[in-house]
Amino acid sequence: MIYHLTDPDRWARSLAEGEHTGSTRGVELATEGFIHCSTAEQWQGVVERFYSDADELLLLHIDEAQLTAELVYEQLGDAPEAFPHVYGAIPLRAVVQVQAIR
Repeated sequence: MIYHLTDPDRWARSLAEGEHTGSTRGVELATEGFIHCSTAEQWQGVVERFYSDADELLLLHIDEAQLTAELVYEQLGDAPEAFPHVYGAIPLRAVVQVQAIR
C-alpha cells in the first residue's frame, strides 16, 4: 500500500475525470511528470512538512498492484529517503480507501 495526500476539491475533480492526476499540492502530473506518494511510515511527516496549513486534507490509500503506470522509489533532492512516485495517472480502482485526516 502507498499513500497520496490531496484536498477534497482535487479529489472530486478526479472522481469526475475517472482518474487521479494531481501530483502534489497545486501541481499536476502533466507539470511534475509523476505523482508524489508516501509509504505508511512517511505520510505523516509529509503532512507536517508540506500540509501543516491545510484546512481539509484527504489521504488516499492506493493498492500499488492496481496501478497501470510505473511505480518508482526515488530519493530526490535533499529528501532523507526514497519516496514512491507514480509515473502516470492513478486509476480510481487503485484507491481502496479515502481517509479524511483533517
